[in-house]
Amino acid sequence: MTARLPVFPLQTVLFPGLVLPLHIFEERYRALIRHLVARPEGTPREFGVVAIERGSEVAPPAPADGSPPGLGGLTLHEVGCTAELRQITELADGGFDVVTVGRRRFRLTGIDEHAAPYLTGEVEWLPEPEEADESTGLLAARVIAVFRQYLTLIRPDPEAIAEQLPDDPTVLSHLVAATAALTVADRQRLLAIDDTAGRLRAELRLLNHEAALLRQVRAVPVPLRELASPPAPN
Repeated sequence: MTARLPVFPLQTVLFPGLVLPLHIFEERYRALIRHLVARPEGTPREFGVVAIERGSEVAPPAPADGSPPGLGGLTLHEVGCTAELRQITELADGGFDVVTVGRRRFRLTGIDEHAAPYLTGEVEWLPEPEEADESTGLLAARVIAVFRQYLTLIRPDPEAIAEQLPDDPTVLSHLVAATAALTVADRQRLLAIDDTAGRLRAELRLLNHEAALLRQVRAVPVPLRELASPPAPN
C-alpha cells in the first residue's frame, strides 16, 4: 500500500514511539504545519521524517520565479518514520515549536519538489513486527543487560534511564536505537530492519562493540587531551 506524505528532511533518525521536538523556522515548513493544523478533526496530522544522507537541513534560496526551493543537492535515506503532531506552539515571528511522536515506518519511493511549498513523497508502508515469541523475549533480556552495562560507561546517572526500560521487545529496540550514542548511519540501519529480533541482534553487536571501545578509553592511564598533544620539550 502506498501513500503521499509531506517530507521533512533532518540530520537525525526518528523511531516509532519516540518523542521529537522541533523548532519550525523555514517558511516551507511553516506552511506544512499550517496545512496539518487545517486538516479536519480526527484526521492524522503526520509528516514523514527522513534522515539526510548528504546535504543540509536548511533549504537553498527559493528560485526567482517563486517555485519551491526543491532538494538543492540533498540526498535522503530511503527509510523514514512518520511524525505525528502532538503539541503546537505558534511563535510571535510566525514560526512554531512543535512536539511530535514517531508513529510508523515507511520506504520513500519518490520525491516531488513542486506539488507543494514543501517536499512531498510517495511512500510504501513497511511491515509492523509480529507479536514477540519466546526467542525474541530472550534477545530483549540480553539487550537490556548489555544496555545497562553500556549506560554505566557513558552516563553519570545510568539508572535514570535503565529503570525505565520497557518490557515490550519492539519498543525496547526502538528506545535503545534512539538512546545509544550511535551515528546517524548506524541508527538508519537499525530503523531499516523489519523484524524486532533482527534489530535486537544488531543492537547487541553495536552495544558490545561500543562498550569495548569505551572500556579501552577508560583504561588509558593519562588524559586523552595529553595524548593528542605533542610532548613538551626537555
